[in-house]
Amino acid sequence: MTAAHWPTDLQIVVGSTNPVKRAAVEAVIRQIVPTATVSGVPVESGVADQPLGDEETQAGARQRAHAALTAAPHATLGVGLEGGVVVLPNGRMRTCAWCVVVDRTGMEGLGGSLSIPLPDAVARRIRAGEELGLAMDAEARTVGTKHGRGAVGILTAGLVDRQRAYEPMVAYALAPWLAPEYYASESEGR
Repeated sequence: MTAAHWPTDLQIVVGSTNPVKRAAVEAVIRQIVPTATVSGVPVESGVADQPLGDEETQAGARQRAHAALTAAPHATLGVGLEGGVVVLPNGRMRTCAWCVVVDRTGMEGLGGSLSIPLPDAVARRIRAGEELGLAMDAEARTVGTKHGRGAVGILTAGLVDRQRAYEPMVAYALAPWLAPEYYASESEGR
């Protein structure tokens, strides 16, 4: 079902209860179907608490999307968002984040976010086993980073917060439903 055929009572479920992730999905979906309902359910990502690399982070987003759709039989789309870190060839770290959207036919969309280099002090904490959000909490002397402005919000002095950083990747992941004529050959044979 393409976005043009989505019902006005469209129901979408996010594989997380994190309010930032739900708000990012809702902000994008409401531009397409203003009356849509977006809810969140707690699901496991199936990856490490701090995913390392784009592949593991994508796998976590994919698992969240499928688990959310399974947990909410009334929903049309399941959405998974996962944040991770990538170790660069020079040993430094950057952020990464991915969104996967799935529907009941098995169609899937994938969207990624821009990344930001992490300060060495934060990278050291991650290497020692902390999650990015907790490492940022410690370094910024704050609490709740991952449920609020995110590392990106702290590191850009509020110019971009976590929700606004996640919104484009949600839109990217919706591309197969928004422009189905370009993805038609990929869905043949399902």
